[in-house]
Amino acid sequence: MSYLRHLLQVGLGIGLIVSLSGCATPPPRNPENLCAIFEENRDWYHAAINTKEKWGVPVHVPMAMMYQESSFRHNAAPPMRYFLGFIPYGRASSAYGYAQAKTLTWEDYQRETGNGWADRDDFDDAHDFMGWFIYKTNKINGVSKWDAYAQYLNYHEGWGGYKRGTYRGKAWLPPVARKVDARAKRYAAQFRSCEKDLSRGWLWRLFFG
Repeated sequence: MSYLRHLLQVGLGIGLIVSLSGCATPPPRNPENLCAIFEENRDWYHAAINTKEKWGVPVHVPMAMMYQESSFRHNAAPPMRYFLGFIPYGRASSAYGYAQAKTLTWEDYQRETGNGWADRDDFDDAHDFMGWFIYKTNKINGVSKWDAYAQYLNYHEGWGGYKRGTYRGKAWLPPVARKVDARAKRYAAQFRSCEKDLSRGWLWRLFFG
């Protein structure tokens, strides 16, 4: 009986893992339009509003940065590195999840916010992390929370790296930051056009949407 019970427990555990893995939110069908993203994933809209209210961060900036970092994939990670072309020996960095947060920075976020249960592959947690980072960038380096270009350079290089101007030695990085800034501006314009509709409750949408 104990052996049978053990098999049942293992089976239930495997089933739970499979079930949870199947529940991961796929990337939005139209990532070029912020209104479409939030219409498809209402929970993401609420997470973005929570981040805005908690950290004073505009909705469009972390969303544009997140698109650049992971294309809204929950399990995004740097590519595996290979020795001799076929022996895997680890990834280029510990970045992972929607926000591509590195392990040490994520642990700093957990410690400072008391959010010890946060997961990098959870959208709400990843978005809150980005809000925290943007807020701290403003405090540490004086960068406006609305300045997606400089915010992204801080996000990529770290606060100390940005102060030292390390991005100036990476010719490819400022153009990427400009792409993020351009996307943030598009997202901001799109969000202005649908913010009122998104803020309405489900009952209003049921009868009038």
